[in-house]
Amino acid sequence: MTATIFALASAPGRGGVSVYRLSGPLAGQTVETLAGFLPTPRMAKRARLVHRDETIDDGLVLWFPSPASFTGEDVAELHLHGGRAVAQALSAALVELGLRPAEAGEFSRRAFQNGKLDLTRAEAIADLVDAETAAQRRQALLQLDGGLDRLAEGWRQDLLRALALLEACIDFSDEDLPDGVIEQAADQARALAAELDSHLAEGIRHERLRDGIHVAILGAPNAGKSSLLNRIAGREAAIVSATAGTTRDIIEIHLDLGGWPVVLADTAGLREAGEEVEAEGIRRALAKAEAADLKLLVFEAGLDPDPATTSLVGPDALVVVNKTDQGRPPNLVDLPQAIMVSARTGDGIAQLLETLRQQVADRFQMTQAPALTRSRHRAAAQEARQALERFDPSLGLELAAEELRRAAQSIGRIAGRVDVEDILDIVFRDFCIGK
Repeated sequence: MTATIFALASAPGRGGVSVYRLSGPLAGQTVETLAGFLPTPRMAKRARLVHRDETIDDGLVLWFPSPASFTGEDVAELHLHGGRAVAQALSAALVELGLRPAEAGEFSRRAFQNGKLDLTRAEAIADLVDAETAAQRRQALLQLDGGLDRLAEGWRQDLLRALALLEACIDFSDEDLPDGVIEQAADQARALAAELDSHLAEGIRHERLRDGIHVAILGAPNAGKSSLLNRIAGREAAIVSATAGTTRDIIEIHLDLGGWPVVLADTAGLREAGEEVEAEGIRRALAKAEAADLKLLVFEAGLDPDPATTSLVGPDALVVVNKTDQGRPPNLVDLPQAIMVSARTGDGIAQLLETLRQQVADRFQMTQAPALTRSRHRAAAQEARQALERFDPSLGLELAAEELRRAAQSIGRIAGRVDVEDILDIVFRDFCIGK
C-alpha cells in the first residue's frame, strides 16, 4: 500500500494561515478522525480538529477524492492558523495516525507516476516556485501550460511514423510497397533534424532565463569595478581598496533587472600579473568574460584605455567610463557609446542599468513558443539529433531504423514517456517540501 504523506504546502503569510496537504489512502480516514466528518468534495468546510480529546485548531478542511486530485490519490487540505504550536501538535497527530512527512517533490512525483503530470509540467511547478523575476515566472507558466510536452510528443510521433515506414520495408520486403516509402521516411527525419537544430540553438537562451543571465564586470585594476558592483547591489558585496589587484576571486550578485534575472560578476583587474594568486584571478576573469552573456567594460576617466580591456570591446559589451566625479576628461577615443558613471556618487548608474536592461531584453526576449528550458531537455534533444545524424538508409534499413528508435527514445525522455526511472531522482530532488 502506498504510504499516506503530509506536508506544509503553504507557509503562513500575512494572514497567518498555513495549508497542510495530505495524500494517500489514509487521507480521508485521517480527516474523519480529526474533524469528525468528511466534507463534500472540493468544498471548504469549517472544522475543529481534535486528537485524543485535545483541540489542535479550528480551521477549514477540503477533500479531493481520487482520481480528481493533484496527485491522483485521495487528497485532503487543512487550512489552519500558522502558529508553531499548531504545527507541532498537528504533525504529532498525523504521525500517530499512520502518516509520514513527505520528501522533497514527493507530491509532484506521485502526480507524475499517476499520470497527472508529465515531467516538463512537474519541472515547471518547481521553476514557478523558485521564480524570482517576472521573466522566470512567465517562462515557467508557459511550460506549465504543456507546450513543451506537446512539442516533444509531436517530435516523438514524427519519429515513430518514420520508423513505421522503415519497419514496413523491412517486414514486407517481398511485397509491392508504394514507391518512395524510404524517401518519405528520410524526408521526415531531415525535417525533424532541422527543427531540433533550431530549438537547440534557442535552448541556451531559455536556460539562461531560468538560471540567470550572466554579466561580467571587466577592466583594469582600480578602474572601480568593485565599487560599481557595490553601488548596483546597494551594499558592500566586494572589497574596495586603493591597492591594485585587491579582487582575486569572482564575486557574484543576483539582480532583478526590470523583471530579468541577472547574475552580475566582479572580476580581477586585467593586467600583467605580479604573482601566482593574482595570475589565477586574471585567468578566471578572462574565462568569465568568455562565458558571459554580456560584459561591462570599465575604464577610468582621465586615463588612456588599457589594451587588455579595449580588446574585449564588441557587440556583447557595454563600455563604462567610471570616476567621472573627479573632474578628469573621459578619454573617449576608441570607446564608442560609452556610458559616463561615478560609482562613488551614483551619477549615471540609472542610465547604465536601463541600457543593460534593454540589452538583456533585446537578446533574451521571450516568445510564446515552447522551448527547452533545462540542460536535461537539451541533452535529450542532442542525443536525438546525433541519432538522426547517423541515420542513413543506404547503409542498411535495419541500422537506419535503430537510429530512429534511439532518437524517439531520447525525445521521449523529455516528457518522461520512456526510460524515466533513472532520471526521476534528478528531476524531483530540488523540489521544496509540499510540492
